[in-house]
Amino acid sequence: MEIEGKNVLITGGAGFIGSHLVDEYLEQNVGKVVVFDDLSTGFAENLEHVKKDSRLKMVKGSILNRRLLEETVRKENIEIIDHQAAELEVYTGIRNSQKDARINILGTLNVLNTALKLEVKKVLFASSGAVYGEAEYTPVDEGHPLTPHWPYGVSKLSAERYCIQYFRLYGLNVTAFRYAIVYGPREWFGRVLTMFIKRIFLENKPPVVFGDGTQTRDYIYVKDLTKAHMLALQNDNSAGEVFNISSGKAVSIKELAETLIQISGKQLDIIFDNPPEGKASRYQPERIRLQGELKRFVLSPKKAEKLLGWKPHTPFKEGVTKEIEWVLANKERWNTKPRV
Repeated sequence: MEIEGKNVLITGGAGFIGSHLVDEYLEQNVGKVVVFDDLSTGFAENLEHVKKDSRLKMVKGSILNRRLLEETVRKENIEIIDHQAAELEVYTGIRNSQKDARINILGTLNVLNTALKLEVKKVLFASSGAVYGEAEYTPVDEGHPLTPHWPYGVSKLSAERYCIQYFRLYGLNVTAFRYAIVYGPREWFGRVLTMFIKRIFLENKPPVVFGDGTQTRDYIYVKDLTKAHMLALQNDNSAGEVFNISSGKAVSIKELAETLIQISGKQLDIIFDNPPEGKASRYQPERIRLQGELKRFVLSPKKAEKLLGWKPHTPFKEGVTKEIEWVLANKERWNTKPRV
């Protein structure tokens, strides 16, 4: 599919990943980008730099409001839907699985049914590597068993399965992406990476690592991720497929902390803490150890490389440095809480 000139709707377009997709689509010279976001966790500030672009339109609405969603897609003559809106916080799913399922499953069904009814040409869906659960082998490929640890992973897997069924049963052109841990400027303040950045760069305190820090994670830079979306749109073979979007490289939590300390140039020693799962750190009370924490999380990007011609390009240290620069330039955002 040719991207230039197309009309695109991005659900959750004021969020971290969604706002970078706004940038990418505008760079691709689309006809218009409609951001459909209820601003419950997204921020209009993420779009401040492009708000004067005449091709950008903001509609405040929830994906649970199918009537408004249909009205917007019809009125704006939408040809591509990039579905990012979700309940993305793992802790929320643990505390309130009904809310998690309502947004991630029923909301996605609203998107799919709207796209089908109004003959949208392409739907891209943001799934998650959380669908896999604990790795039986690494790097995890798309054929790995799907045994999610958290309600969040369950809801994402269910929504993903609906996407593929809509392709098989109704011919809806949809592609799903299982993201590794996405990072970069505008990342939500509250994840491990941003909490480490806050401790080291804003508070001049050592980072707090849970356990021995040997837990591994796979980090993908947000600008690399947006390129995968563009390639999926341009490649007809992406229809009905699921792709890991990842670096394929393992970074331990201890290595992450050491890298940030090195970049800072400060003399800090990592604090190792071992609170029970679901309990707060005694050194950093705002941090709670996740229940069902994964020991290994590394995804294989080989399928995306083979079918889409996509590869991650940003070295981890380079991407982290860009995120640090953004955090230091936007310190006030730490005082901005998600609107629930």
